[in-house]
Amino acid sequence: MSAVITEAVSWAVGIAQDDRHGYSQYQRWGPDYDCSSLVISAYEQAGVPVKEAGATYTGNMRRAFEKCGFKSIKYGSGTVLMKGDVLLREKHHAALYIGDGQIVQASGAETGKIYGKEGDQTTREIYLRSFYVNRHGWDYILRYEEQESEVMKVHIEMPVLRYGAKCSEVGLIQTLLNSFGYVGKNKKKLTVDSDWGINTDYAFEAFQKDPKKSGVLTVDKICGQKSWNALLHHQF
Repeated sequence: MSAVITEAVSWAVGIAQDDRHGYSQYQRWGPDYDCSSLVISAYEQAGVPVKEAGATYTGNMRRAFEKCGFKSIKYGSGTVLMKGDVLLREKHHAALYIGDGQIVQASGAETGKIYGKEGDQTTREIYLRSFYVNRHGWDYILRYEEQESEVMKVHIEMPVLRYGAKCSEVGLIQTLLNSFGYVGKNKKKLTVDSDWGINTDYAFEAFQKDPKKSGVLTVDKICGQKSWNALLHHQF
């Protein structure tokens, strides 16, 4: 299994399981998402620059994903799905197949429309469910085929981390954030205790918002592959 696919799926599932993230097109690139921005952001966080290649909504996803090493497969009744496949109905919907007959998708706001309050008020704005055929049908499966490139050669596989995580990798993040000069919500240097609490969350969000330090990152307060690359490859 490709590390990129594993990372993309893990990130999207993490978003779905965190009710701070809901469906709304007001803030569709984080903290909230819509169907296309969720899938696009998942692969962006895994280090595949699909957004940079032009993916902004369902209508232009296919060509942009193809530029980044995805194969377009016309969907049919006999199509066999693989973990990491993007399910695409070009004018209507996108979802991510996560394996074992399950998908993750951004479905709709609590208002029943495309706009709503920040966060998931219904627990089904972004959620996991069994695979189904969209009422409009699916047009394509976009399947990632790992390419040999400089990006892949420097790919570093690290865990997806967020608020509440407790592990040695959190300590590394705290050390790096301190070295960059970020402080916690208490305006003090972070305590390197390997526990992602309020102060680490505050400093990490500031890092993601700072294009001079992080490059262009989705501000979601989740340390996925793209955030790890920015942290580990930053020039002190």
